[in-house]
Order: sequence, then C-alpha cells, then structure tokens
Amino acid sequence: MKDLQQCRVQQRNIAATVDKLNMCLPVLEMYSKLQVQMKSKRHYPALKTLEQLEHTYLPQVSHYRFCQVMVDNIPKLREEIKDVSMSDLKDFLESIRKHSERIGETAMKQAQQQRTLDNILSVQGKGGLAKRHRKCPSPEVNGTSPMSEQDSGILDVEDEEEEEEAPGTQDLVDFSPVYRCLHIYTVLGSRETFENYYRKQRRKQARLVLQPPSNMHETLDGYRKYFHQIVGFFVVEDHILHTTLGLVNRAYIDELWELALSKTMAALRTHSSYCSDPNLVLDLKNLIVHFADTLQGYGFPVNQLFDMLLEIRDQYSEILLKKWALLFRNILDADNYSPIPVSDEETYRKFIGQFPFQDSELEKQQFPKKFPFSEFVPKVYCQIKEFIYACLKFSEDLHLSSTEVDDMIRKSTNLLLTRTLSNCLQNVIKRRNVGLTELVQIIINTTHLEVSCKYLEEFITNITGVLPETVHTAKLYGLTTFKDARQAAEEEIYTNLNQKIDQFLQLADYDWLAADSSTQASDYLLDLVAFLNSTFAVFTHLPGKVAQTACMSACKHLSTSLTQLLLEAEVKQITMGALQQFNQDVKECERFARSGPVPGFQGDTLQLAFIDLRQLLDLFIKWDWSTYLADYGQPTCKYLRVNPTTALILLEKIHRV
Repeated sequence: MKDLQQCRVQQRNIAATVDKLNMCLPVLEMYSKLQVQMKSKRHYPALKTLEQLEHTYLPQVSHYRFCQVMVDNIPKLREEIKDVSMSDLKDFLESIRKHSERIGETAMKQAQQQRTLDNILSVQGKGGLAKRHRKCPSPEVNGTSPMSEQDSGILDVEDEEEEEEAPGTQDLVDFSPVYRCLHIYTVLGSRETFENYYRKQRRKQARLVLQPPSNMHETLDGYRKYFHQIVGFFVVEDHILHTTLGLVNRAYIDELWELALSKTMAALRTHSSYCSDPNLVLDLKNLIVHFADTLQGYGFPVNQLFDMLLEIRDQYSEILLKKWALLFRNILDADNYSPIPVSDEETYRKFIGQFPFQDSELEKQQFPKKFPFSEFVPKVYCQIKEFIYACLKFSEDLHLSSTEVDDMIRKSTNLLLTRTLSNCLQNVIKRRNVGLTELVQIIINTTHLEVSCKYLEEFITNITGVLPETVHTAKLYGLTTFKDARQAAEEEIYTNLNQKIDQFLQLADYDWLAADSSTQASDYLLDLVAFLNSTFAVFTHLPGKVAQTACMSACKHLSTSLTQLLLEAEVKQITMGALQQFNQDVKECERFARSGPVPGFQGDTLQLAFIDLRQLLDLFIKWDWSTYLADYGQPTCKYLRVNPTTALILLEKIHRV
C-alpha cells in the first residue's frame, strides 16, 4: 500500500509538473520568438509578441521567478525597440538627404515627360487618352501599416518605356523605417515625441538644402543641382503627407514651402545678377519654369516664382542690350559707308531678302547697279529681328497672354532702338575722323532704316498675333532714333563743312598794301570752290532740304569769314588794289552761288548769303558815299545791308594808306 501510495503521489506530481510545464512552455516559446525577432531586427512583430507575452501569457505563470525576470526585462526591451527603430529612422533621414538630388531629378524628368505628352495630346486632340496623374499610395493601405517594407514614393514607373528612361528609380527610397518607427512610437504612446523629432530634423535638412553653393551662378549645373535637391525634399514630404496619418500636415508643409520660396527667390536674385551671358539666363529661366511646373504638380503655389521671372526678364533684356550694343558697334565700325554694289540678280535678291527695300527705278537698271544704302543697313535690320527673337524666347512658357508678350517685345525693341542703337550711331557721328562722305551715307542709311520700322511692326505682329490697332498695344517709337541720328549727322555736316572752309581760309595770304590786283581770284579760294563743288556733288542722294541747308550754311559761313578777314585788328591798312583783289575772290564766291551747286534754290537765294559783303565792297570800290549817306535809314536804300560800324572800320583802314 505504501508503494502504491508513493506511486500515486509520483504520478500526481508528474501530472502536475506536466501541467505546469504545459503552461510555461508557451511563455518560453514566445520569449524565444521575441529573442529571434529582436535579433533579426523585426521590431514591429517583436513589439506585438511583447504585448502578447505581457498581457496574455505571463499573467498565467507570474508566480515563477523566471517570469519575474521576463517582466523586469519588458521595459528594457521596449526601450531597445524604440532606440533601434529611432536609429533606423536616423539612417533613413541621412539616406534621404543624400538621395534628395536624385529624387528631385527623377521627379523633374517625369514632370517634363508628362508635359511633353500633354502638349502632344493637346495638339492631336485625342479625347480618348486621359491625362496621367501622379499616383499616391492609399493611406488605408500604407498609412499605419509597418509591413510596407519597400515603397517607391512618388517615383512610380507606369510602363516599360519609362523604366528604360529612369532605371531603378522605384528602389531609390525605402519609406518602411518611417512607417515602422511611427507605428512603434504610436503603440508605445510616444507618437507626439516622434512627430516633433521628425519635423525638427526635416526643418534642419530643409535649411541645408536651401543654402545655395557660392559658385552656383557659374554654370547651369549649379542651379540644376540646387533645384533637384529642393524638389527632392518636397516630393518626399508630399509623399509622407499622403501615406501617413498626421506625421506631417498641410500647415507644416505650407510653412516649409514659404521658407523655401523666400530663400530660393533670394538666392536666385543674388546669383542671377552675376550673370552676363544671355544664353545662361535663358537656360536658367527654362530651368526655373521646369522647377515651378514640377512643384505646382504637387500642389505647391508657385506664382511668386513666375513673378520673379518677370524681374529676371528685365535683367535678361539689359544683358541683351549690352550684347547688341557690341554687335552694332562692330557692324558700324566695319562698314565702308559706301552704297552696296550688286553685279548679278542672285546678289540683288539676297539683299532684298535681308532688308525690305522697294525701288522700281533700281529694279529697271541693268547690272551692275548699287543700292543707295551701305551694308550696315541690312545687317542692323537683321540684328534687330534677331533681338526680337531673343526676347520672344524668354517669354515662352511664362503663362503670359499674347498681349503681354507683344507689349514686352515692343518695349524691349524700343529700348534697343532709342538707347543702344542711338548711342552707337551718335558715337560714329561724333568721332574725330568721320568725313563728309560717311556723314552723308549715315543720313541716307538712317532714312531707309526709319522707313523699315513699319516692317518691324508687321514682323512683331506676325509673331505675337496681336494687331497694332489693339488698344493696349505699345507702339514702336524707336524711329525717333533715326531722326535724331540724322539730325546729328546733318549738324555734323554743317560743322565739318565750316571747319573745312576755315582750313582753306587759313591759307589766305593777302597783301593788304598791294598797289594793283590780279585779274583772277586767289588760288586758295579757287581750291575752296573746287572742294565745295565736289562735296555738294556727293550730296545728290541726300534729302533736298539737307543739301540746301548745308550749302546755304557753307556760303553764309564763307561770307562771314571773308568779312572777318577785312575787319581783323591786325590789318591796319588796306589799299584799293588789295580791296580789288579781295573783290575778285568774292565774285568767285558769287559765281559759285549762281552755278547752282545744289538744286532746289529759287532765283538768287543762294547769292543772298554774300549780299552784305557785296554791298560793302560796292560802296568802297565805287566810292558811292553820297548815295549811301543820302538814302541811309530808308527801306529802299541801295546799301541797306552795310553796317555803319563795319563801314567806318574799313574806311579808317583805307584812309591810313
């Protein structure tokens, strides 16, 4: 009986032990599973296992000492999971910082491809092909689930063709550390701590991204990398916004975007101001448009960027004006200021194609023949058209109306004419070595360029499609440039002619005490008249009024200068013989005036330039003082033009002999 009793006790003990072991084994298995999950860094499943262990299994066997050890380890394991997941998040943040540029590059490339496709579809008008929109993972799927181990973010690839263009982009970003860490912290009741940490770190990264390199303005690649990093940053934040519930919100995104917008615009204003290459500015404008369109596709407001592009447009216009100033200077310096000769029909048509010129008389002439203008006319005209094209390039893709584009082009063209070309023409006219022939040709050239302004008006209208009679259309008032240049050239001709006359008069060597006079004019005066004849022969292509004014101005100056020779204080005495010789010279001048060196004068109008001097000489040579004194002061006086003071000075000089 004792043996049986002992056996029964042993059986009961064995059964109780088995029961207890059956209760403990699941706890041990769960703990073992937890250890395996921790080692394999499957932290979210480990956290689930930890919860089951703590709330389901351990309470059933809590009186065992090994269970107490487990209970004591649970807070440590939770902290370890938090620390490891936070470490993973830090690795993610570091990785995303490095990959921002590539992400932005891919996003901008996809936006460009989409825009190209949209343009093609809008042209083709195929309504059946719907516009492809950006895909965003559903918050219901990825919002709180840590099981999304691989997530391509916004870098979705929809077809094989795009995969070939951007291989491997879907593997650029693994967002699972964010999802896991967010979920772990949410489960552990520390979601707010996690959110604050994430936003704080991303703000720091934003400030780093928005700091441009010091040499960014040197190449387009510098700007491109800067934009790629910014786009990459906001593409990631946009994806986090749409794939998590509240980790970031719209207010946070908007705050970051406002910061980015102000920093980016300040950087662009500063660095673009260093640029002097219009092609680089144009490429930068296209890059900014691409940058703005990409971010606008993600819902970010970019109107301020387009407003800033209008500021850069003004800078671009100034750079163009400087470039064209150099082009105009080179054209004007290289010109020979002679009418363009053409020897065959092909050459003739070539120039007609470059410059709108119509002349039926010239058409009828046989080859060889000459255009009235020199080569700088078609060259300048072509450069003005190239300038208009350059202005138009900047206005593309700025979402401007055709009226705004037309207004911009006309205002820039007016600046080109009234400031740049005007200065170049004035410099040519005012330079020291310019001759009368060159001045005459400049007047002819500017006349033809002024006429061509109406063709430039038509050229701009054809480009923009805005009719010139539109109310708000700016007009090309640049033709005043050619009027001003022509006026300056005319004044320079008058001045130049007078200077030439003065040079001849300096050769005058009168013997004021000579007893007899020669029967012909002085050599210096004959040379002067020959010079004037040859000079005015060149004026045949000038507008009649210009040639007449120049001739009248020259004759008046000659008459005044000759009078001054008589009245010079150094000349104390003058004989009648010397006065007779002087009279011969004045007669030669009058013969020149009568010969009609320039057509268009009525009667003896040109001779009137010498009337004062003629009456003075007649008074002394004829010694007709009785008539002079008798008629003095009457409107019909024979010597009405003789100034009494002048007559008295000359009388004293003759009286001294």
